[in-house]
Amino acid sequence: MTTPAYTDITLPELDTLRQQARTAVIDVRDEWEFEEFNLGGINVPLPDIRARRDELLAYDTLILVCTNGIRSRIAAKDLQRQPLFQSKIIYHLHGGLIDDVD
Repeated sequence: MTTPAYTDITLPELDTLRQQARTAVIDVRDEWEFEEFNLGGINVPLPDIRARRDELLAYDTLILVCTNGIRSRIAAKDLQRQPLFQSKIIYHLHGGLIDDVD
Protein backbone atom coordinates (compact mmCIF):
# COMPACT_ATOMS: atom_id res chain seq x y z
CA MET A 1 0.00 0.00 0.00
CA THR A 2 1.32 3.44 -0.90
CA THR A 3 1.38 6.06 1.83
CA PRO A 4 -0.62 9.13 0.83
CA ALA A 5 1.55 12.14 0.19
CA TYR A 6 1.17 15.71 1.31
CA THR A 7 1.12 18.47 -1.31
CA ASP A 8 3.48 21.45 -1.35
CA ILE A 9 1.74 24.81 -1.77
CA THR A 10 2.73 28.49 -1.97
CA LEU A 11 1.52 31.44 0.11
CA PRO A 12 -1.04 32.55 -2.52
CA GLU A 13 -2.41 28.99 -2.66
CA LEU A 14 -2.64 28.94 1.14
CA ASP A 15 -4.81 32.08 1.07
CA THR A 16 -7.23 30.38 -1.34
CA LEU A 17 -7.27 26.94 0.29
CA ARG A 18 -7.83 28.22 3.83
CA GLN A 19 -11.24 29.60 2.74
CA GLN A 20 -12.60 26.08 2.19
CA ALA A 21 -14.87 24.53 4.78
CA ARG A 22 -13.36 22.18 7.35
CA THR A 23 -9.84 23.46 6.63
CA ALA A 24 -7.34 24.42 9.32
CA VAL A 25 -4.00 26.19 9.14
CA ILE A 26 -1.69 24.50 11.64
CA ASP A 27 1.34 26.58 12.64
CA VAL A 28 3.97 24.20 14.06
CA ARG A 29 6.35 26.89 15.30
CA ASP A 30 7.01 27.47 19.01
CA GLU A 31 4.45 29.54 20.92
CA TRP A 32 6.71 32.61 21.11
CA GLU A 33 7.22 32.55 17.33
CA PHE A 34 3.47 32.28 16.76
CA GLU A 35 2.82 35.18 19.16
CA GLU A 36 5.44 37.34 17.41
CA PHE A 37 3.94 36.84 13.93
CA ASN A 38 1.35 34.50 12.47
CA LEU A 39 -1.17 34.08 9.67
CA GLY A 40 -3.83 32.87 12.07
CA GLY A 41 -4.80 29.27 12.49
CA ILE A 42 -3.99 26.89 15.31
CA ASN A 43 -0.60 26.88 17.02
CA VAL A 44 0.54 23.30 17.62
CA PRO A 45 4.33 23.30 18.13
CA LEU A 46 6.04 20.43 16.32
CA PRO A 47 7.06 18.60 19.54
CA ASP A 48 3.35 18.52 20.52
CA ILE A 49 1.92 17.40 17.14
CA ARG A 50 1.32 13.78 18.15
CA ALA A 51 0.04 14.55 21.64
CA ARG A 52 -2.46 17.08 20.24
CA ARG A 53 -3.46 15.24 17.06
CA ASP A 54 -7.02 14.69 18.30
CA GLU A 55 -7.57 18.46 18.01
CA LEU A 56 -6.95 18.16 14.27
CA LEU A 57 -9.32 15.27 13.51
CA ALA A 58 -12.35 17.56 13.05
CA TYR A 59 -10.81 19.01 9.88
CA ASP A 60 -10.78 17.41 6.42
CA THR A 61 -7.91 19.56 5.17
CA LEU A 62 -4.80 20.54 7.10
CA ILE A 63 -2.34 23.20 5.96
CA LEU A 64 0.94 22.97 7.88
CA VAL A 65 3.15 26.05 8.16
CA CYS A 66 6.35 27.17 9.91
CA THR A 67 9.11 29.73 9.41
CA ASN A 68 11.06 28.14 6.55
CA GLY A 69 9.19 24.93 5.75
CA ILE A 70 11.37 22.43 7.59
CA ARG A 71 9.27 21.78 10.71
CA SER A 72 6.00 21.85 8.77
CA ARG A 73 7.37 19.25 6.32
CA ILE A 74 8.28 16.99 9.26
CA ALA A 75 4.77 17.45 10.70
CA ALA A 76 3.12 16.73 7.33
CA LYS A 77 5.13 13.53 6.90
CA ASP A 78 4.35 12.45 10.45
CA LEU A 79 0.61 13.03 10.14
CA GLN A 80 0.31 11.36 6.73
CA ARG A 81 1.81 8.17 8.19
CA GLN A 82 -0.86 7.91 10.88
CA PRO A 83 -3.94 5.86 9.93
CA LEU A 84 -6.32 8.47 11.39
CA PHE A 85 -5.03 11.07 8.94
CA GLN A 86 -4.85 9.02 5.75
CA SER A 87 -8.28 10.21 4.67
CA LYS A 88 -7.29 13.86 5.22
CA ILE A 89 -5.89 16.26 2.63
CA ILE A 90 -2.57 17.54 3.93
CA TYR A 91 -0.78 20.57 2.51
CA HIS A 92 2.65 21.90 3.39
CA LEU A 93 3.64 25.55 2.88
CA HIS A 94 6.80 25.13 0.81
CA GLY A 95 9.47 27.61 1.86
CA GLY A 96 7.54 28.62 4.94
CA LEU A 97 6.31 32.02 6.06
CA ILE A 98 9.57 33.76 5.10
CA ASP A 99 9.58 32.53 1.51
CA ASP A 100 9.29 35.56 -0.73
CA VAL A 101 9.95 33.81 -4.02
CA ASP A 102 7.14 34.36 -6.54
